[in-house]
Formats: sequence, structure tokens, C-alpha cells
Amino acid sequence: MLFAALTWQVADHGPLRTLDERLGRALAAAGDIPSGLAEFFADLGNTVVALPVLLVVMVWTGWRERQRWQRGKRWEREREGEQGGTDATDGPAPVRWWLPPLAAGLALAAVPALVVPLKLWLARPGPPQMGGGAHDGFYPSGHGATAAVAYGVAALLLTRGRSRSRMQMRVQMRLLMVMRLDSDSDSDSDSDSDVNARRGAPAAAVALPLAVALLNVGVGIGLARRGYHWPLDVLGSWCLAGVLLAVWCAVCDRWAGGGGRAARHGACDGAGPGRT
Repeated sequence: MLFAALTWQVADHGPLRTLDERLGRALAAAGDIPSGLAEFFADLGNTVVALPVLLVVMVWTGWRERQRWQRGKRWEREREGEQGGTDATDGPAPVRWWLPPLAAGLALAAVPALVVPLKLWLARPGPPQMGGGAHDGFYPSGHGATAAVAYGVAALLLTRGRSRSRMQMRVQMRLLMVMRLDSDSDSDSDSDSDVNARRGAPAAAVALPLAVALLNVGVGIGLARRGYHWPLDVLGSWCLAGVLLAVWCAVCDRWAGGGGRAARHGACDGAGPGRT
């Protein structure tokens, strides 16, 4: 809805566009923001910078998830051997460890597919500093969308892997307690394990998204300060990026898979009436 309202104002030369252009000129003339620093942040939205960063994160998280998947398969086989077989209905749910990195790459590839047609359709002129450019079409900002999607989905890949790792560890610890311990002290040990797992949640789960948000704010200010884009160009690109990141999350939650069904049932049993 916000993106539709912004696009309408830009296309219809509304009052918000007029205010935006005044703000853009003021930012471009602001001497409080060093031009070198603004240029540095603006360059972070360039594909030649953002794409390698995302590729490194994709390869790293893909390798890490594959290793975790292989360890989980070995753990499942060992557990089945201890139980003398398992019911086929409780087999492991499909785990597509390759899907989150692949979807991340596709999300970044979707940026020009969405941005370029909008730029051609709206043909918004750029700031005065870009008056000598060979084309019109500055809304939404391709640099802003590239930075928001690339660094945003990279942060999601990293934090998603950490949260899944902690969840898998808690589930396996619960199952081991159910299988091997029957005394009253088991409940205390299980509770202590959960508390320790929660306490071990890294500060990166909060710090990383915050850092990415601040980085994108810096990119947006840099683009406006250097006169490469109007502020609304950047805001519109963030709206598009938010949609792509939401789609990525929905796809991964729906199809990437997780732990085995047996593990999920066992974790529930461990917290149920069978525990005393």
C-alpha cells in the first residue's frame, strides 16, 4: 500500500513529490555529510559490491546447512538403530538445505526485473546532479533495492541458520532425555538445558539485522547526498525490497523443511504427561 501511494505521488506529480524534491536538493547541498563518506555508502548499493557479499553468504550458509543436514541424517539412523527400527510415518520430513541460498539469489535477480520496467514506465527525471544523464527513470532506486535485498537476505540467511541450529539442538536433547532417563531429575536437567540454550542465543540475532538496517539507511542518505536519487526513489526501493524479503521468508518457511516428524513428536512427548 505504501509503495502504491508513493508511486501514485511520483507519477501524478503530487505534493509529496514536490516536498521530496525540496528535501533532495537540501540533502545534496548539505555540507554536514562528507561527500566521500556519502559516496562510500552509495557504492554499497552497486551490484559489483553487493552481489559478491551475498554470494559468499550463500555459499557459506549452504555448506553449513548441508553439513547440519548430514549430521541430522546420521543422528536419525543411530536413533533408529537404538529403537530397532521406526514407523515409516515418522520418517524425516524433507529438508531442502539448498532452497534458502537459491531463493536468496533469485530474490536479488528479481530486483532489476521489477525496477527497470517501473523506471521506464514512470520516467522520473533525476536530481540536478544527474541532469546530464542519458536517460530519465530514477524511481525506484536500483541501488537502494539492491542493497536492501542483498544485505537483508544475507542477514536472514545467517540468523535463520543460527535459530534452526539452536532449535535442532534442543529437540535432540529432549529426545535423548526421553530415551535414556526416567528419574525425576531428568525434568530438571531438561529444563536447565533449555534455559542454557536460550541464554546462549547470540547477540548477533539482534545486532545483525540492526546493522543491516543502519547500513541501508546509510546507502539511502548517500544516494540522496550525492544527488544520484531523490529520497522517494530510495523509499520506494525499500518497499519493493520488503516484498521480496517477505516472499523469501514465506518460501523458506513453507518448502525448506526442518527437523524430522519423529523429532517433533518426540519433543512434544518429552514435555507431555509421560514426564514426571
